[in-house]
Amino acid sequence: MDEKTLVTLEYPKILERLADYCAFPASVEKARALRPTSSLEEAHRRQSVTREVVMLLSTGTNLTIGGARDIREKVELAERSGILLPTDLLDIKYTLISARTMARSFERLEGQVPNLTEITDRLPNPPGLIDTISQTISERGEVLDSASEKLGTIRRDLRITHGRLLDKMQRIVSDPKNAPFLQETLVTQRDGRYVLPLRSEFKGRINSIVHDQSTSGATLFVEPLAVVEMNNQYRELQLAERDEERRVLAALSEEIGDSASELLEMVEVIAELDLAFACGKYTQDLEASEPGLRPFLKKPSKRHPGSILRLYQARHPLLDPQTVVPIDVELDQETYVLVITGPNTGGKTVSLKTVGLLALMAQSGLHIPAAHGSECSIFNDIYADIGDEQSIEQSLSTFSSHITNIIRILEQADRQSLVILDELGAGTDPQEGAALARALLTHLLDRGITTLVTTHHPELKAYAHGTPGVVNASVEFDLETLQPTFRLTIGLPGRSNALAIAQRLGMLDEIITDARSEINPDELQTEDLLNEILRQRDLTRATLVEAEKTRREADKLRAELMQRLEGIEDERLNVLEQGQAESTALLDALQNEVAQARRELTRARQPLDVLKPLEDKIEELEDIVTMPVVRKQTGVDEGIFPETLRLGDKVRVRSLNTEGVVTALGEDEAEVQVGNLRVRSRLSELEPKHSQDPATINEQKVPRPAVMPTTSAPRVEPPTSPGMELHLRGLRIDEAMEALENYLDAAYLAGLPFVRIVHGKGTGKLRQAVRAALSMHPQVRSYEPGSDKEGGEGVTVAKLSN
Repeated sequence: MDEKTLVTLEYPKILERLADYCAFPASVEKARALRPTSSLEEAHRRQSVTREVVMLLSTGTNLTIGGARDIREKVELAERSGILLPTDLLDIKYTLISARTMARSFERLEGQVPNLTEITDRLPNPPGLIDTISQTISERGEVLDSASEKLGTIRRDLRITHGRLLDKMQRIVSDPKNAPFLQETLVTQRDGRYVLPLRSEFKGRINSIVHDQSTSGATLFVEPLAVVEMNNQYRELQLAERDEERRVLAALSEEIGDSASELLEMVEVIAELDLAFACGKYTQDLEASEPGLRPFLKKPSKRHPGSILRLYQARHPLLDPQTVVPIDVELDQETYVLVITGPNTGGKTVSLKTVGLLALMAQSGLHIPAAHGSECSIFNDIYADIGDEQSIEQSLSTFSSHITNIIRILEQADRQSLVILDELGAGTDPQEGAALARALLTHLLDRGITTLVTTHHPELKAYAHGTPGVVNASVEFDLETLQPTFRLTIGLPGRSNALAIAQRLGMLDEIITDARSEINPDELQTEDLLNEILRQRDLTRATLVEAEKTRREADKLRAELMQRLEGIEDERLNVLEQGQAESTALLDALQNEVAQARRELTRARQPLDVLKPLEDKIEELEDIVTMPVVRKQTGVDEGIFPETLRLGDKVRVRSLNTEGVVTALGEDEAEVQVGNLRVRSRLSELEPKHSQDPATINEQKVPRPAVMPTTSAPRVEPPTSPGMELHLRGLRIDEAMEALENYLDAAYLAGLPFVRIVHGKGTGKLRQAVRAALSMHPQVRSYEPGSDKEGGEGVTVAKLSN
């Protein structure tokens, strides 16, 4: 990709913002070195990685690089036979542990994030390094006694010698004969040897060797001859300890050096993962969406290169999202050259930069700040000539600098390039500039190169209008406020507002009239016609805005009604559940009385037939009382409007009565991540988890993808759900078993996570048969009795192995 264009379009600033999300020096380097790819396959892979990260972040899956460190310099030092410090070895250990943790985490997510799992599969696992470092270096960065047998022996002898030496020194200090000669009754050190502070006037009173004296000369630091040999032994053991520690560190460093290639690869993979998560976090903060990446079409027309460029509600990613005005840019299969006209500071250059920068981001694997349905081709290269590039060093004027750059672009561009030219033909004589601009556009058009240009030359408006493959566009200007609106309109050229602005500012009417008389009447008629078109368009837009506002108000009222009805339904359920609980208690008491009567009749040797009608009646009542309390649908809410649903939205799946996150969108369906389970549901079965404020009304309806992405889930039409409950009461056991078998197969194919089988309590035979069948069914993972609210032992909840 052309490096000059990257700077011109401010792509490095995007990379700096991306680097701010990285938590690892190596990934920061990767972020700053990220370049767009011209390979469609690689661009798709990058976009898929970012999509998977966004999905994980949306579902609350918190995966980080943990305690990983940038160990490249340390590993390279070990590879050159250098000796690493204990702290360096700890950094390597923590990085190995972090890599191992990430690999295990993504193993559990393999089916959900195949592209991220493919990255973690490249994480090497040098055998035994973690254990070796742990057995050698403590968490405080000290070499352990267990690092070698010799080191353990040395340190044991060192502790014994040190203890004996201090005991001997303490006895000398505590001797009453020596106390008057000492400056203080303490033991200190000089040059690694234990000494006593002797008053200088008593020099020679204690047989000793002088090692140092105080600054004032009043104190001599002496080593008594009685401990010289012990001090020597202690010092020798210290040196032996140092040498053995160095040998242990050298051996461990050599082992690190032998695994250098694997460790360096591990850092690269960790950095790649961290960069992927940085892309996901940047996507969320930017409120971006995944663009559709398309190959160049095969000869849609004789000269058309086959490029696709559709950006809806596109925002410049470096501008304040609260104030930036979104634009829509669309080149169809008939046009591939866009000519933008309009006033200065009206947003022409920003529009060019937005398109170019979003194309670069899309080819880099970054999601773009544009609406769903935006798509673009993968360009082999993007070239841009924007801004004042006057070169003092080369004695080139602004015009010459632009022409030099354009010549370079013409030499390098091909049919699969995107060329962006700002203020084409400016900086020189208007007539010659317009002629040159027209000739350049004709040249690019004949070569079939996708081109976006801005210009002030009115001649190019007519050229764009009358030339196949070229389309006009304009940025608008508000004559009331005398301010640009920054809106981009495709299909209409910009208006000449000079006379209108002058009149608005108070210019004399006779001067305005004289000026208009100097203009070609045909041009004035064209301007009047263009003004009328724009006026009608503004009226249509206002009508659409009002209609959208009315629809949203209706949605709001509908949501409020739904909430009220839900509250009423909650009260109804509470009343029914309370009545059911009371009825169950009365029924249990009645059953206890019947059981007591049965026991008394049995003791009295009386026939039990008299209780049979009563028991049958109790069983009927039990079936009625244990019937689950079903929540009724209010019939008001028909689900989410497709236009308001976005990837990452939190929704409630009514059929499952559970919440999840939207991970894919179709025409009539959505895929929802519910925990570790992916569920397909019709849009009518979804409702927002939280009510949201109405979004900003789009000036142009944004198309939605016709199908869900193939990487999210298969495009097979899901079977119709058989419902969450199966009622078997009143059936014979053989009829119930056949109905249960068919129901479980249908529920499994429909992807239901669990089902409720209502069999009643009764004698318990049907319940036993149902649970025996569930225990042997291949698609049933487990089963359990229903809760008290679901019907207790009269209901069995089966969890399916979906």
